Amino acid sequence: MFLVESYSMAVLFCFVTMLCWGSWANTQKLAGKTWRYELFYWDYVFGVVLMALIFALTMGNNGSGIGRSFFEDLKQAECMPMLYAFLGGVVFNIANILLVAAIAIAGMSVAFPVGIGLALVLGVMINYTAKPEGNAMLLFIGVAFVAVAIITNALAYKKLPNQQKGVSAKGLTLAVACGVLMSLFYFFVQQSLAGVATAGEQVLLLTAENLGKEGASLQSGKMTPYTANLIFALGILASNFIVNTAVMKKPFVGTPVPIGDYFKGGFKDHIWGIIGGGIWAVGMTLNVIASGVASPAISYGLGQGATLVSAIWGVYIWREFKTAPKGTEKMLAAMFAFFVIGIGLVIWARM
Repeated sequence: MFLVESYSMAVLFCFVTMLCWGSWANTQKLAGKTWRYELFYWDYVFGVVLMALIFALTMGNNGSGIGRSFFEDLKQAECMPMLYAFLGGVVFNIANILLVAAIAIAGMSVAFPVGIGLALVLGVMINYTAKPEGNAMLLFIGVAFVAVAIITNALAYKKLPNQQKGVSAKGLTLAVACGVLMSLFYFFVQQSLAGVATAGEQVLLLTAENLGKEGASLQSGKMTPYTANLIFALGILASNFIVNTAVMKKPFVGTPVPIGDYFKGGFKDHIWGIIGGGIWAVGMTLNVIASGVASPAISYGLGQGATLVSAIWGVYIWREFKTAPKGTEKMLAAMFAFFVIGIGLVIWARM
């Protein structure tokens, strides 16, 4: 299987994750206003599973002699690690449906900075507590800057005219609920990942360097990033039959959506969802691979820097703040500045 060998490559992978996680929601907008987000989300999930399977059968099964191949890894995996990865998929799915609903109500430039920004703050704390790697002071100062960026974005959103108070509040509430749940899924996935067992019975992060040490071997029972990522994707798929079906019957906004409407969609309606899911899954796979070198807290924090990317899309491409009153642009500029500083400090924390 393929493994990251340097911190610079790990940061590059996390940067790609940032672009993927911050850009996939554009496909929801491209699918069109007539294609409800509940229907879009089915194709999104199919795209996630398909891409996770492709990674498992290629980079996770390349026969390079490093670690275990995908099929070998799946065969030796124990129930509890598989359950952790599956549960991570369930938690992510609930959080992401809330995010998609928040995007439909409040737009990308609000749902992402508030929801995913909050997930970044809480997720870094959770993952650092589980595996403390890197400079804690720099890491948490960076997280504090992101928190300020979230607050600034929420204040800017309140300045938008022609917003129904009930709808605005619902969009922000969904984004906050998404952030709390989204902060947890990565922790569960990390609990399923195999480390490197040394002769001294110490378990190290999964890197090519650690595997090359004398007497070191891949931890048994747990899984490689590629296998865990596929089980995670299957958790998303399985839970979607319950969660998204319930949302279709009792949507956050609008009338109920009959399941039969999914089969009325054309090629354009369906393909954008599959592409969106595939884009997100590329980011997830690269991020989990990078976590062996960068550490889970830093990998997750950098990946969730997607908030910055999505805000750029929402503000400058989709023009979601075009009706905002004069002076709002200064708040948005401050938000971007706080995000950039925060993400920079997170990267510096491991150097």
